[in-house]
Amino acid sequence: MKELLDIVRKLSFVRVGGSTQEKKAAEFIMEEINHAVREAGQESIRREYMNFKIPDAKVSKCSVQAGGRKIPSVPYLCSGNIDRECELVYLDGASEIDFAGVGDLDGKAVLLNQLTDDDVYKRLVEHHASAFMVLQGKYYFSEEEASLYGRRLREHFTRNGVIPGFVITAADALWLIQEEVSKVRLTLEQEEMESQSQNISAVIEGTDLKEESIVLTAHYDSVPVGLGSWDNATGMAALLEIFRHFARNPARRTLRFLWCGSEEIGLLGSKAYVEENKELLDKIGFCFNFDMCGTALGTNQIFVTGEKELQTFAEQYCKISSYSADIKVCVHSSDSAPFCDKEIPALGLSRGTSTAEIHTIHDLLPTLSEKEMRKNAAFAVRLISDVADAAVLPVKKGMSKEMREELDKYFHRKKDKAED
Repeated sequence: MKELLDIVRKLSFVRVGGSTQEKKAAEFIMEEINHAVREAGQESIRREYMNFKIPDAKVSKCSVQAGGRKIPSVPYLCSGNIDRECELVYLDGASEIDFAGVGDLDGKAVLLNQLTDDDVYKRLVEHHASAFMVLQGKYYFSEEEASLYGRRLREHFTRNGVIPGFVITAADALWLIQEEVSKVRLTLEQEEMESQSQNISAVIEGTDLKEESIVLTAHYDSVPVGLGSWDNATGMAALLEIFRHFARNPARRTLRFLWCGSEEIGLLGSKAYVEENKELLDKIGFCFNFDMCGTALGTNQIFVTGEKELQTFAEQYCKISSYSADIKVCVHSSDSAPFCDKEIPALGLSRGTSTAEIHTIHDLLPTLSEKEMRKNAAFAVRLISDVADAAVLPVKKGMSKEMREELDKYFHRKKDKAED
């Protein structure tokens, strides 16, 4: 029996979407799939790379200078270029009230605590901000501990306009404000381009209900810091273990396994799959997603996205299976979301912990447990088997009104609809 943590260990390296390292990870996964196929004697299982293009940028210069110091920084990719001195403006919560008092921001760089809200970015554009900076980490973090890394400026921001962006440490942001530094010299030079990412697909045809199918997803890319061991080498390894089981024991329904690329930069792999395989969506009745599992300390989690009956099903199934899990009804910010957006109900199987951190230098192997990974995978196999072999799928396709509103909000459509 192959050790799951050995698989996680081999995939524990930085593998950013569109990079040669992501491709290396994809090739490793395909090797494991092919090995499982040979072991099961099921060479008829279809497996393939599914390539797609992603927005990217090549950065030649990135610099923040203030108060006679060069401040460590990383850029927002695809956010344009700048080379000028700007007046520094800090806007507490970046609320409508905060913006109301600053007037025109041309020639000014705005320091933000965070950038997650479309409204905040739209206000930056409307007030003609020349640049923005976002702080990261805690004031007592070193540059390394703050885990600075370049993010792509997402399309839902750039559709309002493009503003050069930077990320700096909380410690440097605090220094700028407490020292009342009034000017910053910002340089960002980048060339936008496209890179190639890839999904890995393997399809196990059903025995007698083969026209109906279930999709099973896990992303294998990482952010540029840490090793991505928990997020999401564990989910990738769990999905491989589940694949090995069903390669030997096909279910009644067709199982579509999908290891997604470029999840960390906007679910780009799963979005590409949904967009390029529209003819399959009517036949997919259910989605299982695996994003982080196997921590030694923590709690099992199930993310429910669908109608009310899906929540009831998950709750009752856990009781029947003696599986302790925190059940959350929400849009899981992972690769199941694009499928849910097409009315396909989903369960996200995960394991959370307060003893580890993702998207930082601390996403490493020591917090993980072979025993817990096996428990998570075993429960998933049992659940998927029962759903895939059921006479009728336990829940119907579709989203509740509340979940549809959450999906519209998640995919940044709520205000668009209101404006229409």
